[in-house]
Amino acid sequence: MNNCPIVCMFTDSNIIWPVITGIVFGVLLQKGGVTSYNTIVNQFRFKDFTVLKIMLTAIIVGGIGVWLLHGQNLASYHIKPANMLGVSIGAVIFGIGMVLYGYCPGTAVAAIGTGSVHALVGFAGMMVGGIIYALSFPWVKANILSVAALGKVRLPDITGVPDGVWFLGLTAVAIAVFVLIHRQENKS
Repeated sequence: MNNCPIVCMFTDSNIIWPVITGIVFGVLLQKGGVTSYNTIVNQFRFKDFTVLKIMLTAIIVGGIGVWLLHGQNLASYHIKPANMLGVSIGAVIFGIGMVLYGYCPGTAVAAIGTGSVHALVGFAGMMVGGIIYALSFPWVKANILSVAALGKVRLPDITGVPDGVWFLGLTAVAIAVFVLIHRQENKS
């Protein structure tokens, strides 16, 4: 970057669009109700399915959107290595943390934006965890990420089933889940 003051940094399109996107994402999380500790915790109590509905919608819309953009050569896939032991351990740690904290990282930052002090305290814990992971990464890479490492693969690559069929199936599953949730909510 040149000798421009910090204010000029925010006029650079490489910075401004991510900032605007982040603000819009935070507002949408707030409007969707997932910046509330009770909404997140009640998902795990099977009393409020707002989080599941938002996540399924995001997965379907985002996945199909990226697939369509990729098909038009307007985007490219950036496949992360499928390190199955690392993903499994990470999922367990993430799940336990989310249950105890009551937020995922995105909803935590949005909750902080709404003035939530307990979200801010938990965010400090996320930062400490990130630092510990960064410091221990050489050991993690040698002893965890190398176990059950499948490389940069996707389900369509492994199964031979085209992307469109996967997204169609995923959409069908999401619709079925939405119907089940709707029926459950109407019983209550």
